Amino acid sequence: YPGGDDLASHSAEGRRTDRNASMYLDGGHLYVYLIYGMHHCLNVVSGEAGSGEAVLVRALRPTRGLEVMRSRRPGRRDRDLARGPGRLCAALGIDRGFDGLPVDAPAGVRIRREEPPGTVVRAPRVGIDSAGTWAERPWRFLCGDPADWSRRPAGRGC
Repeated sequence: YPGGDDLASHSAEGRRTDRNASMYLDGGHLYVYLIYGMHHCLNVVSGEAGSGEAVLVRALRPTRGLEVMRSRRPGRRDRDLARGPGRLCAALGIDRGFDGLPVDAPAGVRIRREEPPGTVVRAPRVGIDSAGTWAERPWRFLCGDPADWSRRPAGRGC
């Protein structure tokens, strides 16, 4: 979400609110918000301070901490524990208390740089029909097993 004139971004047209204040921090901070009054979504601020840019983390494949994730999302298959932005936050215990923390904070979220497993697929973003042509940009990056993706891109044969 680049901010500016991207209507899908919480910082579109320079809107600043209490909810999105952390989106205007410098890159490497977390922006966590509540959607539909019930699901948290994790974003990593990616731009310079004041830019309002962030990347939504839509899914992950759990490889560690499975017992804790299962206790937070009982009755779910392992592949569904963190497949989708709300599920991911529920599985990891991420809520608004993480909002504004740097990614390397002791009580925060650790992000490691690793080579992606397999080919990286680029696809249009999802769930932002109101964003006009911004919705068509291939700014969604997927890797690993398509069964772990929150949604499969249309027309990709995945």
